Amino acid sequence: MAKDPNDLPESAAPREWKPVLGLSTEPIDPSQLPSTAGRVFDQPEPETLLELTVIVPARNEEASLAACVQSLIAQSEEVFKLGSDWELVVVDDESTDRTAEIARGFSSVSVIKAEKLQPRWTGKANAIWTAARKARGRWLLFTDADTVHEPGNLRRAIHEAQRHKAGMLSYSPRQIVSGFAQRTLMPLVFSELSLAYPPAKVSDPDQRIAAANGQFLLVEREAYRRIGGHAAVKDRVLEDVELAFLAKRRRVGLRFRYAEDAVSTRMYRTTGAMIEGWTKNLSLLFNNALVLALWRALDIILLFCLPFLAIDTWNARVSPHGLEWLRAGWLVSILWLRTVVRFYSRVAKSNFPFRDCALSPFGLPLFVFLLYRSWFQHKLLKQVSWKGRTYAQS
Repeated sequence: MAKDPNDLPESAAPREWKPVLGLSTEPIDPSQLPSTAGRVFDQPEPETLLELTVIVPARNEEASLAACVQSLIAQSEEVFKLGSDWELVVVDDESTDRTAEIARGFSSVSVIKAEKLQPRWTGKANAIWTAARKARGRWLLFTDADTVHEPGNLRRAIHEAQRHKAGMLSYSPRQIVSGFAQRTLMPLVFSELSLAYPPAKVSDPDQRIAAANGQFLLVEREAYRRIGGHAAVKDRVLEDVELAFLAKRRRVGLRFRYAEDAVSTRMYRTTGAMIEGWTKNLSLLFNNALVLALWRALDIILLFCLPFLAIDTWNARVSPHGLEWLRAGWLVSILWLRTVVRFYSRVAKSNFPFRDCALSPFGLPLFVFLLYRSWFQHKLLKQVSWKGRTYAQS
């Protein structure tokens, strides 16, 4: 990967902030943002805000919603009581399964229906926007229905955001996978994400790079207003990343990190859903998915073809020029070992267990296919599908 011109040596002194892309001159402490009504929230500002509003958009999530809601309700305690200190809202996004029924089974949860989907809106942005405009929390947490939150996670996240003066805090959850396809593919995807969006750079206000994970996105109320809420990214398939870019442009403070200590998620329950999901996202996550596909195709050749070449050259050492072939066998073997070490050190950045990283070479053909498929859908067909809806791409 080419060196980023924004990289600094670890020993370098902090640079003086220079505005780029129309950014203001200095980062803003979100606690100092003014509290004014209008533009985002439907109702007048209450005299006393709740500490937090948790919003869970859900469309056909009957398999995962109960575990998510239970893990959130478990965050309630005497000093942080659900109903008096914070609220939990599930937005039913035209589900055709038991999603709404499951949500209503929890007495302390508010269940609302997403407003009618308008043209050029994605379903998720519309569902979140429906609830966000009525939110009463000083902080807003947008989290997916397939997440499970560790005890105390909500209060710790708020304290972390305040400590780092971040108007937006996003976690990359621990990924739960099952089946051979997921175990081999997911480490490949997340290793590339960790390299394309290094958390240290994302959290650095002097770096242009921005990222967030919609599975856990905590935003301070006024910071959310300043970036325009989900209405500002209404037609974006990757609304979380787009919100992160807006957070950096508005200088409200952005913090992003891997957080296995806070939240976990099972993104996909079937191989078909995984293929559809990454087809929707990969071309948007990586600047040139087609070039990345070619590089990973080269990995397939080096990882799987070099061993056969090494065996062939070693078997040829009995020829009249055996010494030369012996030397060639060593060289090919060393080249293959170097390729294996380089590949594993790259995939290990995914934060997946050793077993999944070791199996990941077998996921390379599927990864290459999905990169190409995502590029084809976005660049040529100009449309992607997700959960029964098709979205046009400009």
